[in-house]
Amino acid sequence: MSSIDDSGKCIHKYFSLLLKIIFSLLTAVTGIYFIIGGVKLASLGGSYYYAIAGLAYLVLLASLWMKKRRGLHLSVVIFIATAIWSLIEVGGLSYWPLTARLVVPAIILMLSFWVFPAVAGANSQRNRLSFAGGWGVFVGLLAVLAGAFFPHGKIYNPSAAAEHPEAYASPNKAEADQNWDHLSRNASGTRFAVVDQITPENVSKLQVAWTYHTGRRLAGKEAGVDENTPLQIGNVLYSCTPQNVIAAIDADTGKSIWRVDPKATAVSHVTCRSVGYYDIDKDSSLSQEEKAVAPAECRQRIITTTVDARMLALDAKTGQACSDFGTNGTVDLHEGMKPAEKGAAYHPSGTPVIMGHLTVFGTWIFDHSDKDASGVVRAYDVRNGKLAWSWNAEEDAPDAVNHTGGTPNVWAPATYDQELNTVYLPTGMGPPDYWGGERMPSSEKFASAVVAVDASTGKTKWVFQTVHHDIWDYDLPSQPVMYEMKNEQGERVPVLIQTTKTGQIFVIDRRTGKPASKVEERPVVTTPSGQNDHLSPTQPFSVDMPALGLTKLKESDMWGITPFDQLECRIAFKSSRYNGIFTPTAESNYIQFPSTLGGMNWGGISIDERDNIMYVNDIRMGKIMALKTAEEAKAYKGKYPIRTMFAGPYVGLKSDFFMSSLGVPCQNPPFGTLSAIDLNTKKLVWQVPVGTVEDSGPLGVKTHMAMPIGMPTLGGPTATAGGIVFFAGTQDNYLRAFNSKTGEEIWKYRLPVGATASPLVYKSPKTGKPYVVISAGGAAHSPDQGDYLIAFSLPDTGQ
Repeated sequence: MSSIDDSGKCIHKYFSLLLKIIFSLLTAVTGIYFIIGGVKLASLGGSYYYAIAGLAYLVLLASLWMKKRRGLHLSVVIFIATAIWSLIEVGGLSYWPLTARLVVPAIILMLSFWVFPAVAGANSQRNRLSFAGGWGVFVGLLAVLAGAFFPHGKIYNPSAAAEHPEAYASPNKAEADQNWDHLSRNASGTRFAVVDQITPENVSKLQVAWTYHTGRRLAGKEAGVDENTPLQIGNVLYSCTPQNVIAAIDADTGKSIWRVDPKATAVSHVTCRSVGYYDIDKDSSLSQEEKAVAPAECRQRIITTTVDARMLALDAKTGQACSDFGTNGTVDLHEGMKPAEKGAAYHPSGTPVIMGHLTVFGTWIFDHSDKDASGVVRAYDVRNGKLAWSWNAEEDAPDAVNHTGGTPNVWAPATYDQELNTVYLPTGMGPPDYWGGERMPSSEKFASAVVAVDASTGKTKWVFQTVHHDIWDYDLPSQPVMYEMKNEQGERVPVLIQTTKTGQIFVIDRRTGKPASKVEERPVVTTPSGQNDHLSPTQPFSVDMPALGLTKLKESDMWGITPFDQLECRIAFKSSRYNGIFTPTAESNYIQFPSTLGGMNWGGISIDERDNIMYVNDIRMGKIMALKTAEEAKAYKGKYPIRTMFAGPYVGLKSDFFMSSLGVPCQNPPFGTLSAIDLNTKKLVWQVPVGTVEDSGPLGVKTHMAMPIGMPTLGGPTATAGGIVFFAGTQDNYLRAFNSKTGEEIWKYRLPVGATASPLVYKSPKTGKPYVVISAGGAAHSPDQGDYLIAFSLPDTGQ
């Protein structure tokens, strides 16, 4: 028995020593780090908490080694003071901000309860209380950890929804509901699936119906990003890969009907979001005589552009090239494009938009030089591939053949209004992105704007600019969506809804280009800026529509998974210039928030046309940036990413995400949300953080823990008549279904890899079964890539 007692005492002794060492190391590191960082932060005008707390932790450590039992009291005081400071700074009970501030101090408090009794002498009653206190803190930490697996920061405001919504008819409601024949289902861009068989009550029964492998490249610079939403025409899906491999797939079985590989190659911006579909027999722009003389072949055509700047026309039934289109079914889009200097690149990236017998699309260019390729938008006859007209911001000649370079481009899809015979172009900015001292007048007028162009002639009708003299890369990233809303006078008018990278949503009367929802020109900071540049003294703000994530950051908004990286982020924040949105660019570090990613990006919106609720996802990630001269760029080479830019005195831009050394964003979560906005009341109905850290984590290491912190999102949502919003564009590998009324996540399915694309939802005209299809090629910025096109449906017994 004596030997057992001795062994127990020995184990207890070594365990107490281990706890003492852990406590000492953690407290010493915390104290020293807090003092060094805290003094730096205080010298920048930041919080004094860290310097004071660091000193207190070193005193606490000294108390341990001096065997002072009062050290336990000091540890309790430090934690209580930290908790009070945290609550005041955060402004109340907010899970993620408080967790970052209090978990490490709580661990030190827990260890204090366990180590101080061991060094301060025997007092069994007091020691038992102390150990119990430590276990109490431990249980509290477990509760905090458990809380990480529940969403926080959800907004639910049902009173914001109209009680008796006035249903607005879609401008293209007469279109056949059975087809998804545009990128966002219909010509309006609402991405509303009229399928009502899948409901909140039965969505949990969804199961994989079939899987198709696209065969896309999975590695290397030319792998690109899979952003494909297939078209559904009758019982056939038409899909594309980033390298523009086009496939026709049976909508019920997933079996290949035909496949065409155009052997397209590129190393920059390799993507295909969808294809265009043309049916001559349903073309109301042609007479019956014109339809009658058309050949029997290729009466239904797939129109696509490639990443090496070609346009193809394929027979929708066979996949064969349409011989009467261009040269053997191909048009070379390099024709008329002046050679760009300094390695600039050009190719179309927006999905071809079909306008009667014309198709229109814009361009993607590097945006890094005033000698870049032209940003021209061109319309071609889908029957023969002949150029119909062109629109270029620096030209007033729709019949121009050779196009001026360095003009604002249109890389997102356009929108065609058949009733007004107008095509709406969401423009980018005139290159270069971040310095505008020598831009052409066209950039000042047409950049980062919605431009209305006559669909028959290419003549400009009106322009509405969302950013003046854009030097932040806030180009318009998404398709303008046609709908009907009430203007400020209460009149129902045809509008365009345009989401932006700034997190703002503009509503424009599409007849006139005037705001249909209130917009104010507000003063913004204009100095300092880059050499020989100038800034607009005001910028447009959409004040009636909700802005998403457009919060002016402050020091207390800095975040980290620990107080250590939070302190690092605070120092970076206070060391950089930041004046809110539209902080001027400069040669010193400045913070851009929202960043070049957005706000809202290319995924666009979805509108439930029954009750006028709009669904939109966003990104909340800042960047630290700085303009660099040739000498500075050379000196800093390898220290951080330098984006090449040939502009006046600058050759590059420091462009790095505003993150800590752990690879964790520096501002408070969420980093991405899904929101519902009532278009009747123009108020936010609900907002939820979307996406977990299961497939990502600090230092790029996957946590494998489904904590719904809210991650950056790409792609877009799809609303259905069944009361569901499907979404997949997160940083984890899931397709999710949300209750459209409440924002509650009611179903999710783990995909083999993540998805960046928007879901396709349709009902098979052959079997009547509903399907949800997602192109799972890998989440944005994830090394895990795939070539999956996965369809889900209800089991036969559950329909």
